[in-house]
This record gives sequence, C-alpha cells and structure tokens, in this order.
Amino acid sequence: MRKFVSLAVLMITLASAGALQAQQQAWVQIEARPNLLQAQDRARAYDSSFGDVEGFALTTGWYAIVLGPYGPDEARTKLRQLRRNGLIPSDSYVVEGEKFRRQFWPIGASTQVPQTASPAAPATADPATAAPAVNEPATTGSAAPDPAVTPDADQSALASANATERPETLTEARRSESQLDRQQREHLQEALNWTGFYDGAIDGDFGPGTRGAMSAWQSASGFEPTGVLTTAQRTTLLDRYQKEQAALGLKTVTDDNAGIEITMPTALVGTPRYDPPFAHYDAKDGSGVRVLLISEPGDQAALAGLYNLLQTLRIVPVSGPRALKSNSFTISGSDAETSSYSYAVQQDGLIRGFVLAWKTDDGKPMARVLKAMQSSFRPFGKAALDASMVPTPADQRRDLLSGLDVRKPIASRSGFFVDSQGAVLTTDAVLKDCTSITIGADTQARVAHEDHRLGLALLQPEAPLAPRAVARFEGIPPAVGDPAAVAGFAYGGVLSAPVMTYGTLEALTGLTGQTDLRRLSLKALPGDAGGPVFDQGGAVIGMLQPRETDTAKDAGGQQLPGNVRFVVGAKALTGLLKTAGLQPDASSRIGSMAPEDLAALGADTTVLVRCWK
Repeated sequence: MRKFVSLAVLMITLASAGALQAQQQAWVQIEARPNLLQAQDRARAYDSSFGDVEGFALTTGWYAIVLGPYGPDEARTKLRQLRRNGLIPSDSYVVEGEKFRRQFWPIGASTQVPQTASPAAPATADPATAAPAVNEPATTGSAAPDPAVTPDADQSALASANATERPETLTEARRSESQLDRQQREHLQEALNWTGFYDGAIDGDFGPGTRGAMSAWQSASGFEPTGVLTTAQRTTLLDRYQKEQAALGLKTVTDDNAGIEITMPTALVGTPRYDPPFAHYDAKDGSGVRVLLISEPGDQAALAGLYNLLQTLRIVPVSGPRALKSNSFTISGSDAETSSYSYAVQQDGLIRGFVLAWKTDDGKPMARVLKAMQSSFRPFGKAALDASMVPTPADQRRDLLSGLDVRKPIASRSGFFVDSQGAVLTTDAVLKDCTSITIGADTQARVAHEDHRLGLALLQPEAPLAPRAVARFEGIPPAVGDPAAVAGFAYGGVLSAPVMTYGTLEALTGLTGQTDLRRLSLKALPGDAGGPVFDQGGAVIGMLQPRETDTAKDAGGQQLPGNVRFVVGAKALTGLLKTAGLQPDASSRIGSMAPEDLAALGADTTVLVRCWK
C-alpha cells in the first residue's frame, strides 16, 4: 500500500512539473491564415528571416505562424524588439499555446500539441504584448473564421476543405468584421490607403470614407462592392499590402547626422554617404531609386538659393510644378526617363528636407513610396550636415554639385519682359533643339509667337509672373550718334544679374538699307543676344541680334569689325507684339537717366532665357 501511495505521489509530482514547464512556454504569434496552404507559404517566407518559426493549427480552424518557444518574459522582450525594428506585423502578440493543436511547420516536425494551461491574465498585464480580447488570432488576415469550417486531424483534408470553402455572406462578413480590434481595423485602413483607395484618417473608425474605399477596392478587384470586406478579401488586401511593402523595404530610417527621421525604401537604396548639404542614399541593384536627405544651416535666403540650386541637377527635371514659399519649397519634375520630388523647410536656423528620384516607368509604386515619405518626414534636434565632414579638392568638384551631376542648358541668352503677366521677347536662335525652355531661375515657358525673318520669339510663362519692370518702347526715334546700352546675361547664368554694355547708335538701318534693323558700335558677348537696347532715357529702341545670325560680312564678303552689332528696331518689335495680341507700352520719359538708374532698370526688365534638352 505504501509503495502505491509513493508511486501516485511521484506521478502527480511529475505531472505538476510538466504542467508548470508547459505554462512557462510562450510564443510570439506573427500571423494567422484561414487555410493550410497559405499558412505554409507564409511560414516558409518567415523561415528565411527567422530561425525559430513554428506553425500550429488552431481550435478556431485557422493556422498560426509563431516564433518560439520562449519563456514568457523572453517572449515579451522579443516581441518589443521585433516590433520596434519593423520586422514583424505591428499587431503581433504573445500567446501561451492554449489554442494550438496539430503542428504543421516545420514540415515533418513533431505534431505533439503543447499542453498548456490557461491561467487567468495577471492584473498587471503588459498592454504592449497582451493579446486582443477577441478569441480569434489578432494578426494579419485574422478575422473570425467561417463557423462552417472546423479543424480536421488530417492536413490534406484540411487543405481540401479550405480550397472549397463557401464565400461568406454579407451577414457573416459583418460578424467577422465586428471581431476585429482597433489595431486590426487601422491596419486595414493603412492597406486601403497604400493601394490608393482611402485618404482619410487612420483611426479604426469604419465610417463612410472607409466604406467607400472598401467598395472601390472590391470593384477594382473583381468582387461585389458591398463596402464590407469578407475574411478572404481582408486577407487578400493585407497580403498584397505586405508583399508590396516587403519588396520596397519600407522602414523608418533615423539619420542622426542629418537630424531627420523618415520612412525610406531600404530595399531599393544603399547605406548613406555624406557630401553636405546632402546625405546620399544611392540606388541599389539597379533600382534607379535615389534618396537625398537635405540638411544644412541657413535662413530664408539660403532656402531660396537651395531651391534654385536643386533645379540645376539632372535628377530634377525641368518640367513640373514647383513653389517657393517663405519657409519651405516643393519641386516636382518629370521627363521620359526620370521623375523626382523635392521638399525642404527652414526652421530655427536650419534647412532640412529630402529628394526622391526614380525611373518614370516605375511611377505607381513610387507614388506610394513618396506618400509614405511625405507623411513620415520629421526633422529633430539641432543637427545639420557640416561641409567639413567630407573635404573634397576643388578640381574634383568640377561640373559636380555635392556629388550630383549638374544639368546644363544647351543654350543661354537674354530676353526682356513686355507685359505685366511675364511675357518675354527674345531671339528665336535660343530655341533650336529645345525640349523645354525656362525664363528666370526656373519658370517653364512656351513659344507663343515667332518671326523667323527678324529672328524674334515671344514666350509666355506657364504660370503668370509679376516682373519688376516692363519694357517701354521709344516714343521719339533716336538719332545717329546717340548713346545706347544693352542689358544682357553676357555670361549665361554665371551671374545672377544682367550686365550693362554701353555703345553708340551708328545707323538707323542695316548695311543694305534694311529699315527693320539698326546698327550699333558695341562689343557684346553671345549671352547678350535677345537683350533690350536702351536709350539714355530708358526707352527700348531695339533688341540685340545674335552675332551668329546677323550680317557679319558685307555684300562684298569683307569681314566686319567685332564691334559692329545689329538690333531689331522698336517699330518691328511692337508690330510683332500687336500681332500676338499684346499692347506694348510707349515711353514718356524726357531727358537722360543717371547710369545707376539705367542699370537698375535694365536689371528689372531683363531676364535669363535657357534652352534645355
């Protein structure tokens, strides 16, 4: 009898120890799927990144993918670390295995079910690791299963049953949706936002906006647009969302050197290299995607300078909307090969922002990346990139700007404003072989009217401008021998303001009596062509012709002196403007202007014209 009692005590002790050991096991549940084949695919995908992936059939008929087993404290620590690094879904949580049944992963592993007890949750449960209150798995694709589906001991039979599972009714879809917790509902809104169907708040509230987005997604995906997603539809939506995000590697990057936190497509760009004011994240594996983080000390003037500087870079195409505000700017550009978006903000003596550039053909996924970057951009602290970080000899920077190719125009000439909306008169020689034309720093323009006989072109800005001064044409014709001055960007865009070049009016006609031309004695450079020619009173008496198109030789073939230049007279200029529907202004000034005032008028009236290819 004593032996029997001792044996019974030993068996009870061993059973208690086994139960205690089972209770001390925990797993991190990262995903659940409604059928076996899907669950095996997901487990296989996670297995390539983690070494402790397991899979179990659940009492609910679903299949859980988990990491473990661990001790309870270790599981909670593991969960926090993986969530923080974005390596597992945000709705993952710790489980003790009380709902586990047959093990399906690794394939061929023991099918013994963990015999865990189900102790009551402690009053001080960690909210960051606790499972949702609902009984179904609260991970991606984890809404309540169809009550008609029951677990089966045979895996192949389970797969077959899931393959032929009947679609949920609308009532069943509403019922399964009602089991979702707030985090799961927000996750669905994030997925709808990512796919472009939802642009409202991520708040877990399925109001009219979310319902409309669900209906639109259902229609686009070939489902009946009920506005309520079934369990299978939620799984499909979230699966696509996760796969696309995984392919892009979207993760939050904190660059302490630049003082910027931002979501970035880490699968498409490499590690940073610094060449102030930029942190370069160059394209990886031929992705064609580049990210620049902008970081430098600066005021509003520096912000404006950066705005103009970026538009000289090859990764910032000239075509596209752009806007410079008092403390920020945006630049969008696109051509057949490259598209990009630039943003910067000036605050507390620092300028910080980013540039995203990609292949134009990859527009759809990159639009989603851009949206993620825009919404996540956060400057922090007082850090800014310092030019002393990367000392580079000047001769190595030729034709480069902070490690970036500088885009150069194929031609730069001068022009001048002829109406209050920013219309510009220039030489048509600057328009040869252009794919785009800009006036000033970056304003896109189009050709509104041309006269090839006289070599004139009228440009209209794509967006109205407000010039400081508009040309006023001569009221009284000038006389031979009168002083004249040309305002022009003689050195292209090297100088930020036009140069005044002074000369004398030599004749009121061309060499062979052309009445539309006037002849000057004046030394000018190619960039001056298209610039306005002023008399002493500030009236425009003509436009300088380019040297390459004027009569550089006389009728006998003799080479003309270098100071002989020709201008298209004011009468021909105003005639063209009237033909184009403009009303040119006539000058009413009497007397001469001081040289400094004439130079100021020339600077306000004259504009740089550039041809891009």
